[in-house]
Amino acid sequence: MKPKVLLTHQLFPEAIELIKKEAEIEFCSSDHSPSKKEIIQKIKDKQGLLCLLVDTIDQEVIAAGQQLKVIANCAVGYNNIDVEYAHSRGIYVTNTPGVLTETTADLTWALLLAVARRVPEADRFTRAGRFTGWRLDLFLGQEVTGKQLGIIGLGRIGRAVAERAQGFKMKVIYTDPRPLPEEEERKLGVKRVSLDDLLKYSDFVTIHTALTPQTYHLISAREFALMKKEAILINVARGPVVDEKALVEALEKKQIWGAGLDVYEREPLIEEKLLRLDNVVLLPHIGSASRETRLKMALTAAKNLIQGIQGKKPDNLV
Repeated sequence: MKPKVLLTHQLFPEAIELIKKEAEIEFCSSDHSPSKKEIIQKIKDKQGLLCLLVDTIDQEVIAAGQQLKVIANCAVGYNNIDVEYAHSRGIYVTNTPGVLTETTADLTWALLLAVARRVPEADRFTRAGRFTGWRLDLFLGQEVTGKQLGIIGLGRIGRAVAERAQGFKMKVIYTDPRPLPEEEERKLGVKRVSLDDLLKYSDFVTIHTALTPQTYHLISAREFALMKKEAILINVARGPVVDEKALVEALEKKQIWGAGLDVYEREPLIEEKLLRLDNVVLLPHIGSASRETRLKMALTAAKNLIQGIQGKKPDNLV
């Protein structure tokens, strides 16, 4: 008999076919996020679980999976999983790093440019039939070329963002607990500084750090007070890294010029006041949302799942 696996959501057909060759699949019934109760009920006889970032796989869920060998997260992040408890049970936990680096870096720049040049505002203005001709002061935005970019978290995505900054002739500083080797810093044209200095001197700040107890509300009222009034903040990492109420206050009081968000503190809930502000661009967590990248993520998660149920060490262990 084939081992049994639970998929909390539908995947691309290519990934489903890959799993079907090696395992018997059961899906959760919900078209959206399944309830914790449903996952607990269905995981009892499963050797593998393939889940998404929106699924909370805590100790109670993991404990219900008495035969679990592997939890394959179809995401690069894994803060939705109690990794420590899973490890204590001898269960593999995997993610999908690397495959979404370039796509997420591209979206970082899309957000940065959209905020700086007020693209969504201008689009709404034009569609409303309010464009009556060229004006010298119409939708004045921020220059990007030649400015200073501060990158919080210089992992794969942060580095890809830094590479793109070279095309805009930007000065790039970064903060990260682990400094890059000097040779790589020179190649990327980046300089490591403290978080406070990064916030004080950057025209644009992009966030690419993981969500940990240390990075929760890393950017809050104190940090916004350090930033330039013309600064723009971009978050494509994890919502709780930014204190959303403090961000609203900073935007309302013009402490900073603007912000671009792809992630939210209580996702999918969004701070109500953010929805009414023109100086923030809001996206529905689409950082990796190109078909090519999402397919790679699904196939990587499927491969991790198969390796785990077969007792092999998966390629992408957390």
